[in-house]
Order: sequence, then C-alpha cells, then structure tokens
Amino acid sequence: MKSLTIMTQKILIDAERLKYPKSGIANVCVSLIKGLDEKTSDFEYTFYGPKKNIPQTKKKFNIIDWRFWQKKISINTQSFVLIHTAHQLSKYFHTVKNGQKKVVTLHDLNFLHDGSSEQKVKKMTKVVQKNIGNADAVVCISEFVKNDFLKNRHLFTLKNNLKTEVIYNGLIFPETAEFKPETSYSFMGKKYILNIGVLFPKKNQEALLDLISQNDRDLVLVTSSAKSAYKEKFLEKVKTLGLEARVHILENIDNSEKYFLLQHCESYCHPSLAEGFGIPPVEAMYFGKPVFLSTLTSLPEIGGDLAFYFDDFTAEHMQHVYASGMQAYGARAEEYAARLKERALKFGYREMADAYENLYTDLLN
Repeated sequence: MKSLTIMTQKILIDAERLKYPKSGIANVCVSLIKGLDEKTSDFEYTFYGPKKNIPQTKKKFNIIDWRFWQKKISINTQSFVLIHTAHQLSKYFHTVKNGQKKVVTLHDLNFLHDGSSEQKVKKMTKVVQKNIGNADAVVCISEFVKNDFLKNRHLFTLKNNLKTEVIYNGLIFPETAEFKPETSYSFMGKKYILNIGVLFPKKNQEALLDLISQNDRDLVLVTSSAKSAYKEKFLEKVKTLGLEARVHILENIDNSEKYFLLQHCESYCHPSLAEGFGIPPVEAMYFGKPVFLSTLTSLPEIGGDLAFYFDDFTAEHMQHVYASGMQAYGARAEEYAARLKERALKFGYREMADAYENLYTDLLN
C-alpha cells in the first residue's frame, strides 16, 4: 500500500517595503517575520523583499530577493497557495493564479481625507483597487481603518465573499533596559517632549511648537523623511516663535538611539491628524511614559483611557491638557507607568503573527 504524501502549503509574503528599513511598514514586516519564525507551523513561508534587509531567522525561510525590474516582469508565483501583500499600495502581485488565495493589509485610506487633489484620489484609488480587487481577505490595522474601509467600499470592485477583519500591528519590544546614545545631545538633562514620525502635514508636528511656546520644555523630533514644503514651514515657525535653542530634529537614527530617547523623555506627544495605527505611541507606553494624543482616527484605540487627549490644537488648550496630564501622571507615576507598559504589550509581534496565521488557515480550509 502506497503511503500518502501530504504536501506542505506554501505561502508568499510581500515584504518589499523593507527597502525602507526605518519605515513603519518595514517594522511591521520584521515583526511578522520574527513572530512566524517563533511559531510551530504547517506552512512553508517565502518572503519577497531585499535580502540584505530581511532579518536572520532560525527557520531559514525562503527569500525571493527584490529587484526593481520585477514591477514589469513579475516573478512566478505558481507554487504558492496564498499570497499576502503587506500594504494596499504595493506595486507587486496584482494578479493571482486560479485557486490561489490573497490577503492584503490595509493601513489606511488617508488620501480620501487629507485634502489630496481629485487627480491624486483617482490615482490612489486605482492602485488600491489593483491590490484588493481580487483579495479574499482585507486586514485592517485598526477598527478605525476597518470602519473607514467599509464606509468607502463602494469606491472599489471587490469579491462578494470578501473577509474584512482587524489585526493590530505587532511590535518587537527591546529585551534590554540599557541604551547608549551614539552622540551626546545638547538637550540631555533638560525636560523634553518627544515625537517620532515623518515630518508631513498629516503628522501635525507644528502644533507642538505652539505647545512648547507656552512652557519651558525642549522638543525632540525623530524623523525618517520629510515633505520639503512642510519642513520649510515648520522651521520658519521655529524662528518666528524664537524656539531655535529648544527644537531638535534628529534624522534616521537607529533603534537603540530611539529607545534611549524614549527612556529619557518627559513625555511623548503625537498630535497626528491621520493615523492608521500609531506605532510610536505604543513604544512610548512600553517605556511607561505619559502619552498625549489627538482624538482623531485610530489614536484613541491605541491610547485607550491611559492617554491624555488634545481636543483642539490651540496653544492654550494644549498647554492645559499637558499640565493637567503631567500632574495626573506624577501623582501615581509608578502605577501609571506599569499600566501603560501592560497596555503596550497587547500590541506584540507574537499576537500579530498568531492572528495572521489563523487567517491563512481559515482561508485555506
């Protein structure tokens, strides 16, 4: 009697965003790779992305090295039962083979809300359509993104039986508590407010200049890229308010440096106008730091009842929220910090990997 050979099901995960290793989506890809590496699995995973930026793993996952020409000449995906595209604007894997399943992670539909031109909205809608039009499941990274997608699903042509679910981004938290900066900062020893994120209009960092104009704090911005017109406007406002000595912009720092800044800041402030999830506030909560957020988009989901919220961005209101928030935090700092860390740990990489693998299993059964 012949023995029955069970073929391992092969899954391809598009981690092409690792081209930009300091970006939020790249961090999520690294977290997913680590989470799947630590799991016992019946699937055989292959990752598509720049080999040099894909982290070393115990399982020695298959890697298809990214090449710029693959946008035009697509790679052969015949052997995969499922393709997971890690973000909705991917330029790859727009077609699926007969019988293949497809998952797309939707980070946001910000282009519908950020004042983009009609031409840009049409262009972006078209790119999202190419990715999700033949998807069997769309994963939204927050309840806010899911509600936004469902409200705007009429803009897309979708499969009738499309699954839509929420899987929060998962973070890899540092295992050590010792971080040393590469350089000595002029603001060390002072009380400083930290903000991490691209210097874009939607991140609204200029509101933080109004805040520090009302107090004596320094402002430290950690950024990986910037929109030149917004950066110009931001720097002009720094000069107008006479804050040159108190505003510090650090570009493209590594994780150890970032953790050092989180560990030593007085607080973390994130007055963003548009956010699909919000990784930096979670990192700040992990370090037990008081977190000040806008009430917009996904941020209340992240901070819950432990964050302090700006209802508007007038200088006086922000300073009132900041002062009262710091007072409330200071009254029971140790307990508050412990609760913040406990909340942050709910957004871990293992939880994310479990949720994705459960979804893959569900679709393939």
